[in-house]
Amino acid sequence: MKLSSVHTGFFKLDGGAMFGVVPKTMWSKLNPPDDNNLCTWAMRTLLVQTEDRNILIDTGIGNKQGDKFRKHFEPFGSENLFDSLGKQGCSREDITDVFLTHLHFDHCGGALWKNEESGDVELSFPNATYWTNEKHYEWALDPNDRERASFLKENFVPLAEMGRLKFLELKENIEFCPGFRVRFVYGHTEAMMVPMLDTEYGTVIFCADSLPSQWHIGMPYVMAYDIRPLETLKEKAAMLEEAVDKQQILFFEHDPVAECGRVQKDEKGRIVLQKAGNLGEI
Repeated sequence: MKLSSVHTGFFKLDGGAMFGVVPKTMWSKLNPPDDNNLCTWAMRTLLVQTEDRNILIDTGIGNKQGDKFRKHFEPFGSENLFDSLGKQGCSREDITDVFLTHLHFDHCGGALWKNEESGDVELSFPNATYWTNEKHYEWALDPNDRERASFLKENFVPLAEMGRLKFLELKENIEFCPGFRVRFVYGHTEAMMVPMLDTEYGTVIFCADSLPSQWHIGMPYVMAYDIRPLETLKEKAAMLEEAVDKQQILFFEHDPVAECGRVQKDEKGRIVLQKAGNLGEI
């Protein structure tokens, strides 16, 4: 199994929303905000290549949203999904599976793209099967008021209408393919899927929004976006304990600096960052 980090650019989100109850005097030292209190975040996806499959985990924000949307979230950067895949020797036609951890716009927006020549919205990956789970899909179709702005139906309903969306069975630690297991978590949103990948580096955990960055390792650092923050605390604690015990690598989807990190316990027994950097270097 080969892993490649695929960068799709950056966007901005409110610092208070991203760090929850942690005071600005503390989190602003980690990710300094601009004059509008917005912090820069990455939209980093992961290419998983096996002998017979090219699996893309999440897709970033995509290119089809209008000016009003773009003004609010300010996507920017020289990198985009297709070009970044090309740097890994992989075309959009080569992708066999698109694994969507959840259906918030910054994770699935690139599942479909706007053809700049024709203006039509098309499948980003014409030969791929797209994956979610039924419980989360039904949740996204009828969102609560907290998440309504994050679930944009134009990002995922067309996948189902075209018959390209399939559901994973909702049970613990299922195997998507050899060496690719899936854990379901419920703090950030309903039935988000966390891939656990057995690689030459050891086990890599694609944290999605359970741990969006290295700065969310501290237990109080829970996003205000989470629908069940106390559940996030439990899930994060379990994830971090396992990462320490088994020396797993945590892959950070939104960290603007580091792709991944390892954790350890300090002299007080707290779990802290041991090392952060690029995949394959830690």
